[in-house]
Formats: sequence, structure tokens, C-alpha cells
Amino acid sequence: MDLERQKKAPIYEALEKFRKKRVVPFDVPGHKRGRGNPELVELLGEKCVSLDVNSMKPLDNLCHPVSVIKEAEELVADAFGAEHAFLMIGGTTSAVQSMVLSVCKANDKIILPRNVHKSVINALILCGATPIYVEPKVNERIGIALGMETDTLVKVIEENPDAVAVLVNNPTYYGICSDLQKIVEVAHSHGLRVLADEAHGTHLYFGEGLPVSAMAAGADFAAVSMHKSGGSLTQSSILLTNQGVNADYVRQIINLTQTTSASYLLLSSLDISRRNLALRGRESFAAVVKMAEYARNEINAIGGYYAYSKELVDGSSVYDYDVTKLSIHTQGIGLTGIEVYDLLRDEYDIQIEFGDIGNILAYISIGDRIRDIERLVGALADIKRLYERDGSDLVSGEYIQPDVVMSPQTAFYANKESVPIRQTDGMICAEFVMCYPPGIPILAPGERITKEIIDYILYAGEKGCSLQGTEDPEVAYLKVIKDTIGG
Repeated sequence: MDLERQKKAPIYEALEKFRKKRVVPFDVPGHKRGRGNPELVELLGEKCVSLDVNSMKPLDNLCHPVSVIKEAEELVADAFGAEHAFLMIGGTTSAVQSMVLSVCKANDKIILPRNVHKSVINALILCGATPIYVEPKVNERIGIALGMETDTLVKVIEENPDAVAVLVNNPTYYGICSDLQKIVEVAHSHGLRVLADEAHGTHLYFGEGLPVSAMAAGADFAAVSMHKSGGSLTQSSILLTNQGVNADYVRQIINLTQTTSASYLLLSSLDISRRNLALRGRESFAAVVKMAEYARNEINAIGGYYAYSKELVDGSSVYDYDVTKLSIHTQGIGLTGIEVYDLLRDEYDIQIEFGDIGNILAYISIGDRIRDIERLVGALADIKRLYERDGSDLVSGEYIQPDVVMSPQTAFYANKESVPIRQTDGMICAEFVMCYPPGIPILAPGERITKEIIDYILYAGEKGCSLQGTEDPEVAYLKVIKDTIGG
């Protein structure tokens, strides 16, 4: 990485130069630097709305960059050790879908773990590819899916010699990492592309002693959420490609779905955040690791909670662990993760990332302070003292692997009918059901509904999980394939 060159921020610098010119706007956006919407100015500030501008020659164009955006992307590629980088302003959802659509077409097979984000399966609905799932092991104590084991991957590849790609989470929401270097080696030896969902892995490129990043491991693509641990504005992300990937073709794929009216607020935040990480990322993420480890030790000292870490590493299903993730199993105090999540927000004014049946995740990143960590630890101790109960009636948050009957695209566009959820046992689902966050589907289109899955969905709803993805906002009905009703 060229540290001297990384001091530049071409998009930010071009915007500052443009702002000083006081150009009279006869283009969009229609608020005209905020003059037409004073309440927006009051909310966001005059400087912010004055930089909400449209593409023009001095500011380049994201769909076909030739100047400042092109230079910004080259700086991202240099900072992340990639051959090429694309600035994405549709979130990592857009980056994930673009990398899947770049390698998959109708009827292709892609090998992946089932605990992927919904954006992956949405991409399969768009392109018509078929998912081949590598079933992960489950840690029974904490009830989460673990990583992709290479021995299992080899077996799946041999059973599906016509597969075109492997997709892997690096890391998972909970911090679990697979042996990415070995996965790349195995996949490439069989002629498969490797795609990494690094929505929660920006820091892997800059921190020391952390799991390997996708580009360093030799993966072909990586979708990286700069706005999560990297400090950019929400909805800004990057897509990285390695040597041997046709970047011009990937740009065409991106342009199929990405807006032609790119937000310069998002683009400049990516530009500034990349510079910040390149120049100060090592020390910033060292501090993040220190805070997360401190929090983990303090929370485990409370008793009842289990803030897990590298002790999960077994060399296969958990090859490595991302210690910046403060993932905490809560059922030891008799409460589900979502119950602790709600208590933290409603009673202590602490907003964590998510809570599920068994766990919570407090996201620790470059903007956190030790006093905030102490406030979280104190609140968790208070919750244990005030709300701890016998949890023998709790359902395990154990991950359930559904049976895939047809491709997501076939199911999504099939004739379907709404059926009361309790009556759908044995039918084929035609829509998504998920707790959000984290957005990992409990059911996806094309999967067989079972009584176990129905019970899990109803239990999650009763405990307060935000169920999403269904046409019915109350999730009392599910859309199922019409031909499977009664059979």
C-alpha cells in the first residue's frame, strides 16, 4: 500500500473545490442546495445539503468513472490489496448481488452455506441459479451455525462437478470464520470462483492478529460493508475483485441495478473512510480489539452470560474467530437474546446490533469509547440482578437447515396462495421469513416447511423478534406453492 498516495481523497477534494465555486444549479436535485427545503437544512445542516449534488464533469460519474471516482476506486483497491474496487452506494446488498450476478446465470449451481444474508438468495431469484448448501455444524451450547468445513466442501464439489462458484461468509454475524485460504485452494483447483460476503469484515484488511481477509486469501470477489466497521455513511459499501476477474464486465453487471443518480454524500464518505483506515486503521482496530476483549472479560465475570471468543476455534468448523465481535449468549440468565435486546433499549437507552433467540451482538468499532463499554457491562449486570429467571422453558436458538425442493427463482414466481402458517407443514414456501436483524432467512422460496420451522417462527415472534419478508405483515399467513397444498 502506497501510504503517501493514500493521503489523497479525490472525491472529497473535488466536492470541496466545487462548493467554493458557488455554481448556480439548474440541475437536480430539486432542493437546490437546500433552499427549497429549509426543514432538510435544519435537520442535516447547510454544508451537508450543499454537497448533495448530481453527477457532472468535474465530479465524474459512478456508472462510467474516468476521473475522481476512478482515482478513488484505485485508492480503495490499493488500500485493500485488491486488483480492482467498485464504490457501491446501494449497501452491501448491492455488492453481494453484483458479485453473484457476475458469476452465475440461469440454472448454474453455486455452493454456499445456508446461513447467508437474504441478499444472496435474492440474487439467485434474479439470475435463476440454484443454491447447493453446505450444511454447517451447530454449536449446541450457543445455538449458532458454524463455518464451512473444507472436507464437506470437497464432497459437495465432487457431487456437483457442474457448480460454478463457492460463496462463504467471512466472518459470520457472530464472528465465526472458515478456513478461507483452504476453501480458495480447493475451489480454484476445481475451476470454481470464490465469493466472500465480508459485510462484517472491513477491519480484517487493517487490523493485526485478525482472521485473514478475502483478498489476502486469494478469493475472486469480496463484498465489504465500509459503513459497518469502517466508519462510512450507512448504505455505502465496496466490491473488491482479485486478479483474473474481468472488472469491465463486473461494472456492466453493477450498472444493471445500481442507481444512475449516485449520492456524493455516500461516495465522499467512502473516500474519506478509506483514507482514514489506510492511515490510521491499524491503531484504530487495535483499540477496538482491546475494548472488545475488556468487555468480554467483564461480562463473563458477571455470571450467567457467555461472551464467546477464540475458545470456540477447533481448526475445522471454527477455523478462526473475529475477536472484535462482542457476541453474548444470554440464555444462562433465563432470557432470550431478543428480551435482553429490548431491555437494553427500553430501560437503559442502549441500542445494540441485534438479539435473537439465544444471543445478542454489541457491535464494537472505531467510534466506541471505554465509558460506553462500561455502561453496557453495568446494564447487563443490572438486567441479571433484576430479571434473571429459570430458563428451563427456553427453546434453543439452534440453527435449522431447511430442505431445498426447487430454485428460489422458480418458487418466487410460481403460482402461490396464502395459507395460515400453522397449516403449512409439508408445503413449499414461496417467500422469505426471517428475523431482522440479522436478515438470515429462516425460510426462503423453494424450501420445505416443517413443523419444527413453524414452531421456531412462532416462538421467535412471541419473544419479540422482528419477523420480516412475508407478504402478510403479521406473519400469520405464508405464501406457499399452490400445487403443493394438500400434498
